[in-house]
Amino acid sequence: MRRALLVLPLLALAACAQTADLEPAAGETLPPAPYGAQEPLDAEELLTLDPQAAPERSVELRRESEEREDDPFDLPPES
Repeated sequence: MRRALLVLPLLALAACAQTADLEPAAGETLPPAPYGAQEPLDAEELLTLDPQAAPERSVELRRESEEREDDPFDLPPES
């Protein structure tokens, strides 16, 4: 058990060190081209998320203090 606890972090560290380009497994091919596309997508294009899957974050900072509107659901706790 103790040996497994020592080996586990080393395996995790080795797994995150891959720097080579992604390739399909031996004997496998990339998925077929989407409908209407001339060529199949490469690995990088398959890994890119579309904007709907990962929307941009909009951070809106307030520059001045603003009074909050009355919130009818902001009730005190029941005792």
